[in-house]
Amino acid sequence: MIENSYYSQEVHGPYELHDIGNLELEEGGTIRGCKLAVATFGSLNAAKDNAILIPTWYSGTSKIMEQVYIGKGRALDPDKYFIIAINQIGSGLSTSPHNTPAPGGMGNFPRVRIGDDVRAQHKLVTETFGLDSLALVVGGSMGAQQTYEWAVRYPDMVKRAAPIAGTAKNTVHDFLFTETLVDAITADPGFAGGFYKSSEDVREGLLRHAKMWAVMGWSTEFFQQQRYKALGFSSLDDFIINFMNAYFAVMDPNDLLCMAWKWQRGDVSRHTGGDLRAALGRIRALTFVMPMSSDMFFPVADCQAEWRLIPNAEFRPIETIDGHLALFGADPNALAQIDRHLTELLAREA
Repeated sequence: MIENSYYSQEVHGPYELHDIGNLELEEGGTIRGCKLAVATFGSLNAAKDNAILIPTWYSGTSKIMEQVYIGKGRALDPDKYFIIAINQIGSGLSTSPHNTPAPGGMGNFPRVRIGDDVRAQHKLVTETFGLDSLALVVGGSMGAQQTYEWAVRYPDMVKRAAPIAGTAKNTVHDFLFTETLVDAITADPGFAGGFYKSSEDVREGLLRHAKMWAVMGWSTEFFQQQRYKALGFSSLDDFIINFMNAYFAVMDPNDLLCMAWKWQRGDVSRHTGGDLRAALGRIRALTFVMPMSSDMFFPVADCQAEWRLIPNAEFRPIETIDGHLALFGADPNALAQIDRHLTELLAREA
C-alpha cells in the first residue's frame, strides 16, 4: 500500500466510497471490504426509473465523465436523470492495488474481470439505491465492455445500452496491443515485481506506456493533420511530453495493470460457453452501438460485426479523426454526435 496524491478528492472529487463487503472474484480470489468510489448527479425520482449508470474506462475516473459528458441541457442532464458514475476496481479511487493494505495489495492484488466489476456495481445500485431498473447504461472503451456485460448479465434490468468505442468480446489484436502496454511497465527494473516504493520508481516504464498510447490512442489522420496544434501544443514533442506523459506519469503502475488484465479478457460469451451470438442475443435493452470511426483499438468493423448479433440495436458510428481518444472530449463535433444519439436513445420507449 502506497500513497499517491493523484487519486484524491482534490483531483477527482467529489465522490463517495461505498463498502460493499467482500467480493469473491471469478478467478478465485477475494477482495475483502471492497470499496467503490461513486459520484452521483441529479436526483432519483419517485418511480426510480430515471437512473443512468456510467462505468469508467482505463485510466479514467468519474471526474472526466462529469467534465465531458454530464451537464444541464446535455443528453446526460442531471435535471432529468439520476446519474451514477462508478469507478471501476483498479481505477485508483475504488479498491485498487495501490490502496489495498498488505499482504493483498500491490503485486499481490488478485485478478479482476469485467464481470466482477459489474456484479459489484449491481450490488451497489440495488442495495444502496434500491434500483431494479436502469434507464441507460453508457460507457466508453472499458466502460463499453462493462455496458455490454450489464446488458447480457442483467437483461431485464437494463432498459437502454450505449457502448461507445468498445466491444463485447475483445479481439486478439487488441489483446496483443494491450500486452505491449503491460510489458512497457513491467520491463522497467523499478517495477520490482509490483512492489515498488513509489510510482516514480517506474517512471521510464510509465513514459514508454504513454508513448505507446500516443501511437494507438489517436489516429494516423490526427498526426498527419497535426491536430495536436489545434489542442494547444506547439509540436509533436510538446504534445507527447506535456499531454501524454503528463497524463500517465502520475498514475499507479499496478492499478493500470489491474485494469489492463481485465480489458484484455473482456468477453460476454463467457456466459454462453464461448457463443457470442447467444450471449448478445440475451440483450433486451434498446442498444445504440457507437464506435469511433478512426479507432485503432476497437475498429468500426469489429463493433459492426457485434451489432449485427444484438436484437433491437442500431449502429451509430461517430465520425472523428481523434481515434479512440476522441472519448477525452477534444473533438466538439464527436461530442455533439454522441449527445445527439444519446438524446434520441433516451427518448425511445423501452
